[in-house]
Amino acid sequence: MTTKRKMTAMLLALTLATGSLAACSSGNNNPPANNGGTTNGPAESGGSSDAKDTITALLPPVSPAYQENFKQMEEEFNKLYPNLTLKIEPASWEDMTQKLDTQVNAGSPPDLAFIGSDGISKYAQMDMLMDIKDLVTPEMVSDFDEAPLEYMKNGDGLYGFPAYMEVHAIGGNKQYMEEAGIDWKSVQENGWTYDEFREAIKSGTVQQDGNTRYGFVFATAGVASKDYLAILVKNAGMPSPFTEDLKYAYTSKNYLDVLKAIRQMIDDGSMPKELSSVDAGKRWNMFLTGQTMITGKGLAVFENSANKNNEKLKAGDGSAVADSIEVDYIVLPMPSFGDHDPVSYAVVDGYVAFRGKKEPTDEHKANVVKAAYFLASGNVAATTNSDLFAAHITKSGREAAASIESNRNPDNVAAVERMLEHAAPARPDIPVELGAQAIKVENETVIPRLQALLAGEITPEVMYEDVKKAAIAAFGEDGVVQD
Repeated sequence: MTTKRKMTAMLLALTLATGSLAACSSGNNNPPANNGGTTNGPAESGGSSDAKDTITALLPPVSPAYQENFKQMEEEFNKLYPNLTLKIEPASWEDMTQKLDTQVNAGSPPDLAFIGSDGISKYAQMDMLMDIKDLVTPEMVSDFDEAPLEYMKNGDGLYGFPAYMEVHAIGGNKQYMEEAGIDWKSVQENGWTYDEFREAIKSGTVQQDGNTRYGFVFATAGVASKDYLAILVKNAGMPSPFTEDLKYAYTSKNYLDVLKAIRQMIDDGSMPKELSSVDAGKRWNMFLTGQTMITGKGLAVFENSANKNNEKLKAGDGSAVADSIEVDYIVLPMPSFGDHDPVSYAVVDGYVAFRGKKEPTDEHKANVVKAAYFLASGNVAATTNSDLFAAHITKSGREAAASIESNRNPDNVAAVERMLEHAAPARPDIPVELGAQAIKVENETVIPRLQALLAGEITPEVMYEDVKKAAIAAFGEDGVVQD
């Protein structure tokens, strides 16, 4: 890791250390129950017009009670701004992208949509995003921690406000790991190599009454289809799809090493042969019912979900997951490959501003910014992020969350803090065109080939060559890593 990258990652970690250091994903979770209301403190104005206006927002279930609070959120926003109406359209994680793309392609997207910051380049290239850098007030900007706000930028533009900062990790069943002889505290503190991890999940694979308890299960189907590979490659010398000199990185031989590892873990029997059909819900059910020792991707919210299911089991509550067991959820880092430094997959999702084919008025733009800030700060952010065990990344959110109790395992808090020290920094330097091309290569080649690899239909070498061909076609011979 270069000195510059280390300094950036350390700054990122220090910036977030005052929050509850974990986060939700872009949706592949089973988040916990509601923690209360959503009233925000005063948002900065950004405009003085009293004309009536409606701001639309397309929002997925960021936390389980998030969508239940939509009516209250709309009412609270209207109390702050009596002339403004916040109209929220709910979407599931599964159909969020399809809904948004349909509206974007029709030229009438919502004013705000909750998306991952890695999707900004896709919509910016389509000229459907609204740059809000000249619309936000200094008070709004100063409320946010610097590191996560960087993720909402591309080039010189700022396209929204972050909701949380997330570290994609894995999570283990404490009892099962100790039975397998795994020193999970050492792993939390010092990390582990791929070889160490591979042996650990072999040890954790147990035959019980004719059934297999796997050492490791990762969701690889549906909305989670790209996560597994994207997280692994960061720990193999590829912290970003592009190097610092803007060459596409996934043509490196390091990429092939990761693809080989993916097949090894299945062929070892440490992961199910049917891994390509395991979606987010199934992998969490497998974890809670004792069918796997370690699960992924592991999100901070999973600890809260496991705790709540444990409470239901103790109380004899019939709404507990069927056939589930009590689980002490332990946060673990991803393994690193070879002599490469560990790099955590830090993800920032948030409220991104869109524009239609028709240029919105200055007053409407200012109102969209008010709505985005309302959703990303104060009590709305505090309630949502506390539900998720996620980092509070605004001063107003931290203040609002001070009275919300948490039962997080301090070992897990410390583990996430360490992972943030190795987090990949934001890359606003990647041009929109390159970012959009990388997404196209991912959707058209990487994800389909990964599914074929997981199913045993192609070899790692075939997938590597296919990705390399697609990358060269997209970026040219000189635009990709050749090692």
